[in-house]
This record gives sequence, C-alpha cells and structure tokens, in this order.
Amino acid sequence: MSKGRKKGKKNNSGIVNLKVLVQKSLLLGKKLPSDDYFDEWENDVPEDVKEGHFAVVAAEDDEVKRFVVPLSCLTHPSFLRLLEQAAEEYGFDHEGALTVPCRPSEMERILALIYTDFSRLTLVA
Repeated sequence: MSKGRKKGKKNNSGIVNLKVLVQKSLLLGKKLPSDDYFDEWENDVPEDVKEGHFAVVAAEDDEVKRFVVPLSCLTHPSFLRLLEQAAEEYGFDHEGALTVPCRPSEMERILALIYTDFSRLTLVA
C-alpha cells in the first residue's frame, strides 16, 4: 500500500510543480504595452499629416523636400518604382521618415502624374 501512496505523492508533486512553473512563466511573461505607449506613439505623427496620408522626403544631392501624400499613391506603379529604388539605396532598416532617392522636382512630376491618373479613374468610374 505504501507503493500507492508514493505514486499518489508523485502525481501531486508533479501537479504542484506544473502549477508553480505556469505561475512563474506568467509572472515572467512579457506584458502588453499600455494605452499610454500607443498615445505617445500617435503624438509622433506631425500635425500636417492627415489621416489617410503619409510623409515622404525626396532627397538627392543637396536638394531635400518633404511631401504629404495620400496612401492611395502606394498602389501607383511610378511610386512603387521609387520605393524599390529607396529599398536598394537605403535598405529596409532606414530610420526616420520615408525617403526616396529623387530630386523634389521629380517627385512633384510623379505626384502630378499620379493625381492625373487617379482623376481619370474617378471620371471613368
């Protein structure tokens, strides 16, 4: 009968050990960021960047200009080519604002083309 008790104690101690292990893992687990974290992050967005828009910097040589463009530009082939060039030149770990390697005048031309294309699509639809 003592064998049965040993077996029972082993089962209980295994459950107790599992309970302790789970409690420790819960205590050591990563906590989710608080709402304050996200509020601070939202404050990093400049006031001139409206919802549905993003900032992009056109920079080549000594010419630098910041643009605020609609998210819809991200689907246009001309803008996608610029993003590919940016990935080749700066990589994906580039910190700060989205920067594309072109003169500001070239960016203005591309944006005018995009707006023209989108207005044509709107008129057709």
